[in-house]
Amino acid sequence: MTDASIEPSGPRRPGEAALASLGYACPACDPADASPHAFPDGGTWRTEIPSVEGPEALATVLKEAEALDVPVHRISQGSGVWMLTDAEIREMVGACAEHGAELCLFTGPRGTWDTGAGTRTSSGGAGLRARGHDALAGCVEDALRAAELGVRCLLVADEGVLLTLHRLRERGALPADTTFKVSALIGPVNPASFAVFERLGADSINVPSDLSLEHLTEIRRVSRAPMDFYLEAPDDLGGYVRMYDAAELIRRGAPIYLKFGLSKAPGIYPYGAHLRDLTVETARERVRRGRLALDLLARLGAGAGMSPRGSRLPGPLHRFPEDTGSTPEGN
Repeated sequence: MTDASIEPSGPRRPGEAALASLGYACPACDPADASPHAFPDGGTWRTEIPSVEGPEALATVLKEAEALDVPVHRISQGSGVWMLTDAEIREMVGACAEHGAELCLFTGPRGTWDTGAGTRTSSGGAGLRARGHDALAGCVEDALRAAELGVRCLLVADEGVLLTLHRLRERGALPADTTFKVSALIGPVNPASFAVFERLGADSINVPSDLSLEHLTEIRRVSRAPMDFYLEAPDDLGGYVRMYDAAELIRRGAPIYLKFGLSKAPGIYPYGAHLRDLTVETARERVRRGRLALDLLARLGAGAGMSPRGSRLPGPLHRFPEDTGSTPEGN
């Protein structure tokens, strides 16, 4: 498929005419930089509201999205399946289904939620990965429970967890239409590592928001797996604001989820009632940030190509072959 995000007359660059009049014309876009890929519905980009930590925050997002006319394809949560009751998960599944949005819940435990102190060292230790068999088992338990309650998208922050859940999906222990989203906490930063996550079972992959536009083009030369990208990143992920890159992110990174994060906001993981007001207000502001991004794309003539509401599947992707042994040791 060809890139569908460019309207017939072509989008304009920010400040293009005014700068050209002063002798600062922007270099022409190289057509070779454009991604040749799209979602299976023909769209090149979708939207995501992250850090929606429970039913109340979700209701706020859905209400604000309707008021501001912000189409939302995916709503994700960061605290983890284990931080929600069955009733809360069912309520969130039902609300998202009613509004045509995909609900994505994080699997846990992970580095910051267990006894390991490595993440607090200057090196960051093993990061947010699942430490030991018990943490891996906890992630699997979360995935199975969430799937039973109707969740069809799961967030992972560990390569082994990803491969394990993909194998369970291949064997029918998880529904075939379950999708796995790789967290920004372990996001790949080069084409080879991005391709490895795709082959391990990822259906969308969050890359860090400090990657250059050229980096995205390099990734797209080796993989068509959907990319997740914080248009505005939380402070603990760098606090980058890439609003004016939105059109080029779509052109180079398609198929891509534009994530409306929020900088200059305190962390809220793991969520609890003591963080209620902050969580609800930041959820509302994330939707407003989405409206600002959509308005900017429209002004630049780059707003075409959004996937239809309710779209969620990634299309065919490359995977490593399933091993034939009954255990990792093959016996």
